[in-house]
Amino acid sequence: MKTRLAIAAISAAGLAALGGLALAAQDRSTLKVPSGLSFSEFKGYQGWEDVAVSQVPGSQKLIAANPVMMAAYKKGLPAKGQKFPNGSKVVKIEWSQKPNPDSPYAVQVPDKLKSLAFIEKDLKRFPKTNGWAYAKFDVDPKTGALKPEGTGAACGYACHTAVAAQDYIFTAYPAR
Repeated sequence: MKTRLAIAAISAAGLAALGGLALAAQDRSTLKVPSGLSFSEFKGYQGWEDVAVSQVPGSQKLIAANPVMMAAYKKGLPAKGQKFPNGSKVVKIEWSQKPNPDSPYAVQVPDKLKSLAFIEKDLKRFPKTNGWAYAKFDVDPKTGALKPEGTGAACGYACHTAVAAQDYIFTAYPAR
């Protein structure tokens, strides 16, 4: 009897591990917003430099940029009338939030990944949106897999027209 229970426990643990591997094994490089940007265009985003953080009800976001965009930020962009160069890319990493149980004061920290949103500037590819293209990938809470949200590279452009004078970028680079 003990042997059967041990085998059942080991089997259950093995299946759980395999399920976890299946989630971790998603090939993100094949993800693409229909008629839009592909995830593979943002390879290495995990190592990009931090621009700023933002918070919306229930979520925290880290905004990071590639070296091309960071150089522009450090020169003072976004600024009225000045444009980010082609090749500028930004990622918004969004997490749900939770209280930090170890902190001696009330502080919220990232919890589960909710979405990854990317923005890229390429005037040749995206002339109708002033060079900017957008992609968002949401985490499926049931599977943990990323799924594209929306269609086309222009998805997200309407929202960003509110900051057209800042070359369609909301987030400034704060003092350090």
